[in-house]
Amino acid sequence: MLSENIERNEVGELCFAGQSIRRLAEQYGTPLYLMDADRIRANCRMYRNAFRESFGEKALPLYASKAASFRQIYRIMAEEGMGVDTVSPGEIHTALRAGFPAEKIWFHGDGKTDEDIRYAVRAGIGCFVVDNETELACLQAEAKAQGIRQKVLLRITPGIDPHTYEAVNTGMVDVKFGVPIAEEQALHFVEKALSMDALEVAGLHCHVGSMVFDEMVFEDTVDHMVSFMKELRDTLGYETKELNLGGGYGVRYLETDKTIDIPARIRALAEHIRQRTEEAGLPMPFLLMEPGRSIVADAGMTVYTVSTVKHQPGFKNYVIVDGGMTDNPRYCLYKASYTVLHESGHEGKKETFDLVGRCCESGDILQPGIKLPADIKRGDLIAVCITGAYNYSMASNYNRLGRPPVVMLEQGESSVAVRRETLDDLCAMDL
Repeated sequence: MLSENIERNEVGELCFAGQSIRRLAEQYGTPLYLMDADRIRANCRMYRNAFRESFGEKALPLYASKAASFRQIYRIMAEEGMGVDTVSPGEIHTALRAGFPAEKIWFHGDGKTDEDIRYAVRAGIGCFVVDNETELACLQAEAKAQGIRQKVLLRITPGIDPHTYEAVNTGMVDVKFGVPIAEEQALHFVEKALSMDALEVAGLHCHVGSMVFDEMVFEDTVDHMVSFMKELRDTLGYETKELNLGGGYGVRYLETDKTIDIPARIRALAEHIRQRTEEAGLPMPFLLMEPGRSIVADAGMTVYTVSTVKHQPGFKNYVIVDGGMTDNPRYCLYKASYTVLHESGHEGKKETFDLVGRCCESGDILQPGIKLPADIKRGDLIAVCITGAYNYSMASNYNRLGRPPVVMLEQGESSVAVRRETLDDLCAMDL
């Protein structure tokens, strides 16, 4: 199977995290987001151990909240000793409501409003990742008004192509995030930040994108960033204490996707950083990264019930399910690939179908051209695998559909982490 937590039992039933999806669907209904809490914890521990071994005891992986944000996720992150990366007051508020320590929260975003900045400063978050000079001035004013000295990292755009989906590429020069190294823009950005007395410039941040499989992407990023760090020391006398390399290790959505040995990649990256900083005569900085997808993606599965099967000889065949682009818009957005499984493991005749949703929208496609049993029928269950990242967090109420519940699976038990939305929920904010 695609992941260790996906299997079939002795009678061929599809199971996730050791539990039958048929029994879970009967208990909680469909569409249904399943999250394997044991897998999330194992992925957190993998990162924590790899960081300790490669970067030292103080190095900290930050969970990228945008991958999946709800209170139970932050409780797990706190218990597993992770920091968290947030991109909105909503994510910060959710983390705080879950009891996550404010000092271990980093706040990103390229368009923070005055209200966003004021909320985060008053909440006592640990660090702002400042995207631009406008934000820098606003944060200086707010920190000064609050009588504090706010820790910041400055987001720098190194000019790296991570060879990933264009929609998740954030490292090129002409993206909306950060300040480019090119044309001395980043140099002037750092110089301005250092002149602000209410800000503590702890170091630099960069992020080249998501779903990175190429081994050299992070090494190339380090080369650019260390060169810039040397320029800062030689030009401004500033020594970079912290370096956040962002996140982005890819995950396997299909059997044909490569398997990444993340601890081995981190060890190799650590050695590369040591070598480059030694060559530049710089001390090894305190390292951070922001894994999100690679912590929660393979901990997720979405279960649907088939509502309609359309056979159109000479044209396409369709399987229509009780969810769709409202609970997973990723194919609609950038043709994301998924592995799709039928609940039974019978070896009968297969046909090619487009798996589509219930929305009144021609683009409501979950996955085209997949093989499913030719006798698939109304009431059968379909599982879309590796949906723990950017599914619940990108879900919508389009067509006035309620979002599915999130059910956590842990130690052979199941519990609701986010309840299913009701029809009344859909009207709750209407006046």
